[in-house]
Amino acid sequence: MVSSSHEAMHRIFQEDPGIFARTFRALGIPFSDPVAVSLLPTDLTETKPLERRVDTLLRFDTAEDDGFLLLVEAQGKKDPTKPASWAYYLAHLWAKYGTPPVLLVVCQDRTTAAWASGPFTIGPAQWPALTLRPLVLGPHNVPVITDVSVAARDVPLATLSAITHGREPNADAILKALASALKTVDQYTARVFTELTELGLGNAPAAQIWRDLMAADLSFFRSETSQRLRAEGAAQVVLALLDKRGIEVPEEARERITACHDTETLITWMARIDSGASVTELFEEDEA
Repeated sequence: MVSSSHEAMHRIFQEDPGIFARTFRALGIPFSDPVAVSLLPTDLTETKPLERRVDTLLRFDTAEDDGFLLLVEAQGKKDPTKPASWAYYLAHLWAKYGTPPVLLVVCQDRTTAAWASGPFTIGPAQWPALTLRPLVLGPHNVPVITDVSVAARDVPLATLSAITHGREPNADAILKALASALKTVDQYTARVFTELTELGLGNAPAAQIWRDLMAADLSFFRSETSQRLRAEGAAQVVLALLDKRGIEVPEEARERITACHDTETLITWMARIDSGASVTELFEEDEA
């Protein structure tokens, strides 16, 4: 099942790809800053009806070497089937692009992060053919940013801190620092990272703390224009979730979703996607 929290955990790397190198340099893994980043298709389907889609796929070109592909997967819990899928993704990308791929798994709890770190071996014990070694970000290694000045210097990293620590005891302090930092950036940037934070927190208790902070501190987010912009962003998330689930979206339904300016309705639709099998089921209760 794809959740709004799942979307935010990997989409943050689309909004600011540089956060990848900055974060891992601090952890002692010297990735170079990109000089160019390209968003690549996430559909790795080879033949029908087998369809494989990754969460986010980016190409990094650097000045020091030939660059690499960054595959970002958001993982909410242990899943014994995932290592096989990840190995397929990496092998397919290496064969398709001829560029070294790197797998990054982003988690929101320590147990899942420890499991996702692997390594996973593929093949018999006496001669493993492949060893899968994901890079992992989670509460165990993403910096806890509670200082407003630090958060203001790197809002994307502060947002990642808020998302990955959303279920930790220090979530309140992190969110307050981020809320203050968002006042220092332009409205578009503030809107994007406010939305990603809300989506990333999902149903965690900290989500209500975040909504209260937004209502109290950022007057921009109470404006009519902002409500419309937030609804447009939420509509795009609904469409992305439907696409991720492989649910066909007729043009009429697509227009209905993009024309909806009620954020609460859009959030309700997001929740229904987890259990629905068609767009018809998405709208059923509203029509009833």
